Amino acid sequence: MALNYSEKVMDHFLHPRNIGKMEKYDGFAEVGNPVCGDQLSFYIKVKGDKIEDVRFLSFGCASNIATASIMTEKVKGMSIEDAKKFDWNKIVEDLGGLPTQKVHCSILAVDGLKKAIEDYESRG
Repeated sequence: MALNYSEKVMDHFLHPRNIGKMEKYDGFAEVGNPVCGDQLSFYIKVKGDKIEDVRFLSFGCASNIATASIMTEKVKGMSIEDAKKFDWNKIVEDLGGLPTQKVHCSILAVDGLKKAIEDYESRG
């Protein structure tokens, strides 16, 4: 079954932004979807009340990589409070849509971000 991905999804899949492990981070989270097997790790660096840097590692499909990539672009420089309210629908919109069966990837990305923020806040 071929999936109809937008050009923006393909760009973020083939050229992901902010990918890679962060050695010194303020918050970290690993999330996964047991149904499809996708996994994401997120690292955040915080300065003041803003996300100064964010990185991710992915074990997953094109949508998994693309959603994490575009989300990291959007939240870099964002306040922690605004990032906690980040909506997965914004990812789908910014990517020009996702196939229905791949929307869960955007939810997983946001879940990972929020858990990394929780980890940062717990270190307080």
